[in-house]
Amino acid sequence: MSTSSNPSLSSEELARYSRHILLEELGVAGQERLKQSRVLIVGAGGLGSPVAMYLAAAGVGTIGLADFDKVELHNLQRQILHGISDVERRKTDSARGTLQEINPHVELRLHREGVQVDNAVDLFAQYDIIVDGTDNFATRYLNNDAAYFARKPLVYGSIFKFEGQVSLFDPAEDGPCYRCLFPNPPPPGTVPNCGEAGVMGALCGIVGSIQAMEAIKYLTGIGQSLRGRLLFVDTLSMGFRTLSLKPDKACPLCGKDPSITKIEADAYQETCETRASENASEANDSDTEETPWETDVLETKKQIDSSKAALLDVREQYERDICMIDGSMHIPMAQIPQRLAELPKDKPLLVHCHHGGRSMQVVRFLRENGFEEAINVAGGIDDWAARIDPSLQRY
Repeated sequence: MSTSSNPSLSSEELARYSRHILLEELGVAGQERLKQSRVLIVGAGGLGSPVAMYLAAAGVGTIGLADFDKVELHNLQRQILHGISDVERRKTDSARGTLQEINPHVELRLHREGVQVDNAVDLFAQYDIIVDGTDNFATRYLNNDAAYFARKPLVYGSIFKFEGQVSLFDPAEDGPCYRCLFPNPPPPGTVPNCGEAGVMGALCGIVGSIQAMEAIKYLTGIGQSLRGRLLFVDTLSMGFRTLSLKPDKACPLCGKDPSITKIEADAYQETCETRASENASEANDSDTEETPWETDVLETKKQIDSSKAALLDVREQYERDICMIDGSMHIPMAQIPQRLAELPKDKPLLVHCHHGGRSMQVVRFLRENGFEEAINVAGGIDDWAARIDPSLQRY
């Protein structure tokens, strides 16, 4: 942790943080340690929002925000750093305005390119602790590995529907890392992200606040951290439980005989959902059958414009009410097995959902049931809205 020969607090700061200072575990000395500290928050979204707001309010001296994304309307249900006037702005720029209003004493460092393979370790080395607010496996594993090589603790948090997890991974202090728990990412398409499965907005506030608390405890040296423990939160039953974690001697990163010895780009590809044309191209190149498993939205448009293929939407009706592609058939995913007779077999059947995860499952099912020309639309209607019809409402 960084130090300073004169970390004294001004009278205004003493007044601002007086409720902290009244805590005998913290006091003036603890507040001064916060002022000297540097925290990097990866992701200014659902988890990063409460983390950033509480760390700024707490008086952390330097806060870094790493995010390359822009604010979208559907973010506002949970990403409380941003408001309606911020839609289409960079999340880092939107967050800066909010955090400066909360506490002008905090130095904000914006990393608008996000965390990249070629900058992760050097970036993490500039901070005392890293807080992971990301929502995809590729970046989560990159954050874990970069924190390990930079010898920095990582506050992990994840959310799914109504449930969350939090831990502090710190192998430099003999704790486990994320790969001790989950050595490798799950197979592509097996775990939906929040865009496919949904997430309760208030859950982000609970998990993000716990992450902020873990960072504060680490920086000030108070309390017992979640190092070596994984906290589970179930908000439907409002239950909390912890699982003890130990370093895994066979861990591919921090074990005795690691197979991961440096950051390599190929190890951090997207794995949680079907992405747009690049994945479709890979699938088609490797496919030995006449009919490809996937196609992109550009080819999809050509096919339906020429009436050479039918388009099937397997989303829910409420999603269709947000946006839809004209001329598409609609059968929700759960109803497909009972409504196979309604589907055409005389031409290719292009199947789409929101991002491509559900539709790929449907394509696999259809091919197993005689629809040999069922093809997944990679990127789904979200990619269609981004590349074909920007007038569609994204969600």
